[in-house]
Amino acid sequence: MNRTLVIVGHGMVGHRLAEEVLALDEDGQWRIVILAEENDPAYDRVGLSGYLDGKSKAHLTLAGRDFLNHPRVDVRLGCSATGGVPADRTIRTADGETLAYDALVLATGSRPFVPPVPGHDLPGCFVYRTFDDLDAIRAAARPGRDGLVVGGGLLGLEAANALRLLGMRPHVVETGPHLMPAQLDAGAAEVLHQHVTGLGVAVHCGTAIAGIAPHTDRTIRSATLANGTVVETPLVVFAAGVRPRDELAPALGLERADRGGILTDGYCRTSEERIWAVGECAALQGRSYGLAAPGYRMAGSIARQLLGQETEPLGDIDTSTTLKLLGVSVATFGTTRHEGAMAAVFAEDTRYAKALLHPDTGALLGGILAGETGSRSALQPFIGQPPPADLEQLLLPT
Repeated sequence: MNRTLVIVGHGMVGHRLAEEVLALDEDGQWRIVILAEENDPAYDRVGLSGYLDGKSKAHLTLAGRDFLNHPRVDVRLGCSATGGVPADRTIRTADGETLAYDALVLATGSRPFVPPVPGHDLPGCFVYRTFDDLDAIRAAARPGRDGLVVGGGLLGLEAANALRLLGMRPHVVETGPHLMPAQLDAGAAEVLHQHVTGLGVAVHCGTAIAGIAPHTDRTIRSATLANGTVVETPLVVFAAGVRPRDELAPALGLERADRGGILTDGYCRTSEERIWAVGECAALQGRSYGLAAPGYRMAGSIARQLLGQETEPLGDIDTSTTLKLLGVSVATFGTTRHEGAMAAVFAEDTRYAKALLHPDTGALLGGILAGETGSRSALQPFIGQPPPADLEQLLLPT
């Protein structure tokens, strides 16, 4: 007899979980019901700007016809959850339906953070997360005009690229001292900065948006930064980080982490039996992860648990990543911040590489690469060990 797995959310991680369960479930134990809040099935958010560069929704979708037509998969588009009764193992949908489950996984993701500055709710203000968001930005774009992006991290640079594709001149505002402050140090960020400004993107670091001024018809006239700079623009895109979508936690009696997110143990289990949380909505042992790869690790762990397979608890998940932002490659691996660490730094005009070494043992801790990232795969196996003798050659190959 089939058991029912209900997954709330059909983003990249929720979809990966469903795929993992189907792949492992050779005997057909589980029927999967997915409550997808959006009207589109799961798609590649990482490559979302491609939607403005000629790629169709179908090109970016992760849920193919075989998945959507699978006899044990029921994807309900435009359907969200509002609460439930864990003691009865039921979840309630926004349209009033009550679904019984044997296992419930919350994969609700995150929501964009919009700073509450004057004018943030004007019609020309947007966030950057969904197909609908990009459709709205496309409709509001004015080729040849300046466009403002709030946030100089991964999402902000993607949004800036989207405005470029729409023929606008992007301005990026970042409160930190340089672009991508959560991932890069100043040296790597400088390589990125030189590249993006060379593409015509204006970068304003160390300041914030202070307010947005409207015309009399409430369309946007300009945005003012905290340093006094005024950008004449018809639109503002907020891409200044995200917050976990953890609003179902109180409705289900689940504990939340101090900084937000549904609190889980090392197995992604919440404080209620038979309920797991995965991806950006989860706080794995109190820590939130904003990248897809850690979410995929969580999804794999949950799938193995559901199929009765042995699995180890997840500790600190490796957040190593390689990305291409507006044409420049950046990568991080291992630990990029360590108190007292020694650093081996090699820099050229368009390339930067930094390796962190343990202050006592000299073992390789991790590193940051910009402009040339091919050496990441060669260096990663040395983490925790003495670095190779040809470290410089590996970091900046000729």
